[in-house]
Amino acid sequence: MGKGDIEAGFPDVHNDGLYPSMIESPQLRWGFIRKVYVIISIQLLFTAAFASIFIFISPVRNFAKYNPNRFFVFFGAAIVTIIVLFVLSKYYKKHPVNLFLLGLYTLGMSVTVGFACAFVDAKIVLEAAFLTGVVTASLTLYTFWAVKRGSDFSFLGPFLFASLMVMLLFSLIQVFFPLGPTGRMVIAGIGALIMCGFIVYDTDDLIKRFSYDDYIWAAIAIYGDIINLFIYLLTILNDL
Repeated sequence: MGKGDIEAGFPDVHNDGLYPSMIESPQLRWGFIRKVYVIISIQLLFTAAFASIFIFISPVRNFAKYNPNRFFVFFGAAIVTIIVLFVLSKYYKKHPVNLFLLGLYTLGMSVTVGFACAFVDAKIVLEAAFLTGVVTASLTLYTFWAVKRGSDFSFLGPFLFASLMVMLLFSLIQVFFPLGPTGRMVIAGIGALIMCGFIVYDTDDLIKRFSYDDYIWAAIAIYGDIINLFIYLLTILNDL
């Protein structure tokens, strides 16, 4: 082991400094990271394509906005997504069941995104998508840069969880006691900040703590952060 490795505190010659706390081949870790981002990219492309149907195809858009049965479709998709997520938490390492469940989860999330986009002008959707991409890329690059220099973001976990619970409580209050556009913007702004924190936290986990067999769960975590960030930014832009 070289002097630089000793001074940097790396425990093994296989550690290249990207994730100081892990003793494994950098090739294996980078392969895992690439695999996760390939899955996320496929999920996002599918969601974008599915949401575009709600934006550009008038019958689908009108169904989402005016048809009385739209509530059954929307809430049905939401319930299925939650159930699939729960099942995935038990079987995310079991192939090929995990891939099938991942597809169902992505479809459910895509339906939710599609309904959200149906009520918003296409220009605003594109603006929200662009901002989401810029913020996600910036936070991801920052996290990789910071972790390479020894930073650890695991401390964010309890704060993010507590913040999410508080925000969900206010969202529930908003359902029964509407606070108007200003209230929606405040809640969406807080939600966007929380999702930014989750992107950093989950990317930190991706680099240092997820095992190689956790690729499905890692993809779900980051994909969910990105989608929720997009929804919150869409809400803010629509209420401006």
